[in-house]
Amino acid sequence: MTTHADGARRIVLTVALLNLAYFGIEFAVALSIGSVSLFADSVDFLEDASVNLLIFVALAWSAKGRARVGMALALILLVPGLATLWTAYGKFVDPVPPQPVALTLTGLGALAVNLTCAFMLAAYRHHSGSLTKAAFLSARNDAMANVGIIAAGLVTALVWLSAWPDLIVGLAIAALNADAARDVWQSAREEHRAQA
Repeated sequence: MTTHADGARRIVLTVALLNLAYFGIEFAVALSIGSVSLFADSVDFLEDASVNLLIFVALAWSAKGRARVGMALALILLVPGLATLWTAYGKFVDPVPPQPVALTLTGLGALAVNLTCAFMLAAYRHHSGSLTKAAFLSARNDAMANVGIIAAGLVTALVWLSAWPDLIVGLAIAALNADAARDVWQSAREEHRAQA
């Protein structure tokens, strides 16, 4: 008989594998068209895969162990933001716009993956405290970021052939990750205090 915890672990593992698969696709496109927002999002897919694999393992641990992992996850959520800032710096130096059709289509694919992941995780977002909350928030924020990537592609194609729409969305993705990291950190600290 499958328990709620088993269901959560199965969903988290599925989400990890989906994220890992789309990381490869998005990273390749980001490099080929020189997109800051796709680079930021691809690094975020890799981070999400890592986080979800860690959650998959940690769900079998004690509440105190899960709270500690939750605090570590908050720090991990900051990594894509730092990578994005580095990539954005390169785009400031050489402001070539990315290919808008590839940007938009890749953003649509990412949105489909992230909405699927967020939908699967929604039922478990309150299970095991900060761990599944981190996974859900990450997928939800990523879906919002993907809408921005699609918009950047459309603006670049139809309104303003510039690197700025892509750059602005890339920096907004970094800000979203920082906000998610703060939420997860606060939740994990509360859990850790409750276990002390």
